[in-house]
Amino acid sequence: MAVAQTDQPMLKKPLRLWPGVLAAVLLLVRFVLPAVVPEAQFFGLQANVLGFFGSVLVALAIVVWWVFFSRAPWVERLGAIILMIIALFATSRLVHESIAGGARGGTLLYLLALPVQALALVAWAVASRRLSSGPRRASMAATILLATGLFTLVRTAGFTGDMVSEFHWRWTPTPEQRLLAQAGVEPAAHPHAAPAAAETGADWPGFRGPNRDSIIAGVRIQTDWSASPPIELWRRPIGPGWSSFAVHGDLLYTQEQRGDDEIVSCYKVTTGEPVWTHSDAARFWESAGGAGPRGTPTLSDGRVYTFGATGILNALEARDGAVVWSRNVVSDTGAKVPGWGFSSSPLVVEDVVIIVAAA
Repeated sequence: MAVAQTDQPMLKKPLRLWPGVLAAVLLLVRFVLPAVVPEAQFFGLQANVLGFFGSVLVALAIVVWWVFFSRAPWVERLGAIILMIIALFATSRLVHESIAGGARGGTLLYLLALPVQALALVAWAVASRRLSSGPRRASMAATILLATGLFTLVRTAGFTGDMVSEFHWRWTPTPEQRLLAQAGVEPAAHPHAAPAAAETGADWPGFRGPNRDSIIAGVRIQTDWSASPPIELWRRPIGPGWSSFAVHGDLLYTQEQRGDDEIVSCYKVTTGEPVWTHSDAARFWESAGGAGPRGTPTLSDGRVYTFGATGILNALEARDGAVVWSRNVVSDTGAKVPGWGFSSSPLVVEDVVIIVAAA
C-alpha cells in the first residue's frame, strides 16, 4: 500500500491547560475565601491558615502539571522551572529585610512568591498558547521575572492574628518612623516625679492582672459595643512593642521602642500625659512581630520591674523611674536572645524576681 507523502509538518498536540487552570482557580479561591468568610474553618483549621500553607501545595501541583503533563516543549518546561529558581535567588538578595528574614529560616519569600509564580505561569501559558516559539519564550521569561520581582517593592509589618501578611510599599515610612519624625513625641530626657498614689495595691499590676488569669472581679461592662460603644477619652502615639500595660491609681506603665532605645514609660491614665521615661540603648526586631520589647511591666511595692527583648532586667521606682538596679540576663546567665526576643513578664514573689531566659 502506498503512503501519501506531504511536505507539511505533523501537528503537535495542543497544550493540556485544564489541570493548570483548575489549580490556578484554587489558588485564587485561597485569596478570596478568607476575605469573604474569615472565620470559616476547614479540617479544623482557620481559612487563612489553611490557605497560606495550602497555596504552596497547590503551587507545587502546578509545577508538577507543567513539567509532566502540560505537553509543552521540554525546553519550555525545564526553562520555566530554571527561571523560577533563578528569579527567586536573585530576588532574595534584593527584598526588604522584613521579607528576607521572615518565617523560620528566612523562608517567607519562597512561601509568598511560589504561588504567585505558579499563577503567573498558568496565566502566561493560556495567553501565549497561539504565539510562535520565539515571542512565547521571551514572554515566559518576562512574566516569571516580573511576578517574582514584585516582592522587591514591598515590605511586611508582620503577620496578623489571622496569619495574613500585612504588606506596605517598601518606600513608605513605618509607624515608628512617623512617630520619631513628629516634634514633641520624643521621650523626656529626664524623668519627672509623679504625685504619690494611694497605697491600696496595684489595680492591674502586670501581665493578665493580679492573679495572671485575665479576670477582673466585681466589674460588669457592656459587651454589646454596637448598642453602647466605648467613649474615647484621649489618644496618643507610642512606640512599637508587644508589651501590654500595668496600672496603679492614675498611672499606667508600658514598654516601647523608640529608634535605637528601648523605653520604659509612664503615662497618666486620665489624660495620657507622659510622666516619666527610662531609656536603655537596645533594639530588638524580627520579621513576624516587628520591633520593640515583648514583656509587660510588673508593679510591686512601689517599684516597676521590666524585662526587655534583648535581656535587660530593670527595677525602677514607680513614682519617678529612678533606677533601683539593672541586670543584663544574657551576660549573667549566658543565655542567647531567642529569635522572637525575650518575652516573659517579671513575676515578683516576696524578694525574688522571676523571669524566663530560655530560648
